Amino acid sequence: MISATWWRWIVIVALLAGCDICMDLEALPSSNHSALAADRRDPLFPLPPVPKLDTEKVELGRKLFYDPILSGREMLSCSSCHDLKQGGTIPLRRTIGYDGREHEFNATSVYNVANNYRLGWRGKFTSLIDQNETILLERNLMANTWEALLTRLRANGLYASHFKKIYGGPPDRESLLDALVVFQQSLVTPNAPFDRFLLGDKTALTGEQERGFELFKSIGCVSCHQGSNIGGNMFQIFGVFADPSTKRESHQIGRFPRRPSPDAEEKQVFRVPSLRNVEVTAPYFHDGRAGTLEEAVAVMGESQLGRQLNESDITAIVSFLKSLTGEYNGERLKAPPLQDRR
Repeated sequence: MISATWWRWIVIVALLAGCDICMDLEALPSSNHSALAADRRDPLFPLPPVPKLDTEKVELGRKLFYDPILSGREMLSCSSCHDLKQGGTIPLRRTIGYDGREHEFNATSVYNVANNYRLGWRGKFTSLIDQNETILLERNLMANTWEALLTRLRANGLYASHFKKIYGGPPDRESLLDALVVFQQSLVTPNAPFDRFLLGDKTALTGEQERGFELFKSIGCVSCHQGSNIGGNMFQIFGVFADPSTKRESHQIGRFPRRPSPDAEEKQVFRVPSLRNVEVTAPYFHDGRAGTLEEAVAVMGESQLGRQLNESDITAIVSFLKSLTGEYNGERLKAPPLQDRR
């Protein structure tokens, strides 16, 4: 495995060369391989079209997504932590689980999740099926068992009828996970101003947003935030040039939590998050430490790029990031009220 020191040198060389580094190319879907191969000069490209999906499966998955029937005590639903009216997440630093314990990480947005290959802050999932199953069974998440969950769904006349019609039989593990995944595949947010810009509408961005985009590329942000999701498919140290941590707690451990004697810096390796709709998903980072985009950009400049960004540049980059906000069901996503962010 590459050490933290070598990662730093790779990043430094890549930033100086202006190339796109650290992309886990073997992990990317073939469509992303093709897009990158088509034009290596531009590592950013528009979201793919909304996929054609079985509408009945989408609606069944939507109903399940909002239904606390999926949780062990019927207290939580998927939407409890991934509210589609609040950017596909909720405005808390970290959500609270069944046992009253904070979850390890800030809840990431569920929008465009099917366009990521690596899933979760540690990036340990490469399949929405595997991730959904883990969430359903994890004690401090949905805290359920397959036996209890399927018994409950089969006893529910409405669900029994829907599953029979769509899948030809009673609810089972495969059909339940399929319905959830198909719904999540539908959570695409197209028509962001930046997408329109990339597709040829040069009036889609303001002058300030264009300046922010040029900065985003020239100072090196694009070295890690790439592809159509502008992140989401690679790993990076959080703190390449400066340690951003105020304290080291168990929830800050990143991709390598079980190594016998892990390097302290390697604990801070996380999946690079997607920046899609980042305007509406505060607070930021794996532990929700940054309450505003301005604060998050300043931290990233110092810790990831070794730069003290001035106020003007931060403003321009934030303006560009706001151009990444897309639409769901024809309506532009909106940020939750400030008073709800905790």
